[in-house]
Amino acid sequence: MTELALLLISALLVNNFVLAQFLGLCPFMGITKGYDTALATGLATTFVLALSAVSSYLLYHGILVPLGLEYLRIILFIMVIAGTVQLIEYYLQATSPVLHQLLGIYLPLITSNCAVLGVALLAVDQGLTLLQTLIFSVGAAGGFTLVMVLFGAMRENLIHDDVPQPFRGTPLALLSAGFMSLAFMGFQGVLS
Repeated sequence: MTELALLLISALLVNNFVLAQFLGLCPFMGITKGYDTALATGLATTFVLALSAVSSYLLYHGILVPLGLEYLRIILFIMVIAGTVQLIEYYLQATSPVLHQLLGIYLPLITSNCAVLGVALLAVDQGLTLLQTLIFSVGAAGGFTLVMVLFGAMRENLIHDDVPQPFRGTPLALLSAGFMSLAFMGFQGVLS
């Protein structure tokens, strides 16, 4: 049980996919202009990431490994991610049109989020079990959502601050991301 807790905390904070491993930077920099869109994107990505990582694990170990086709894993994982996003989009469109409209273009963009593919690949490369893959993917998704929400809220507040003209926009976003990354690096010694 301690091993699973350490795996969760490691994926959530210590080895955060955005700030420590630099995966998923496109939505991090592009979508986090406000708290609401960051939260919606983070939650949608959380669901897709966890579901696709577990599905990828099952298909990899259930089909590719027995057939000796491990080299096809990237193609399989991309198909699983794209299929998961499509199923979720259809489900939301049928059951919650308001949420579907709120997510808008952000839901299909999850398909191209490298953090989703990265979690599935890392889980297989590290030889994690199914339960460990689930915990790892939930921790990674939680860390992704946490960073998205914190950064979105920070950027939303910085819009109203008196910032010198040369630092407005992208320069301030990059500086803020760098400071957040340094703050998260403070968690590096927690698990040792």
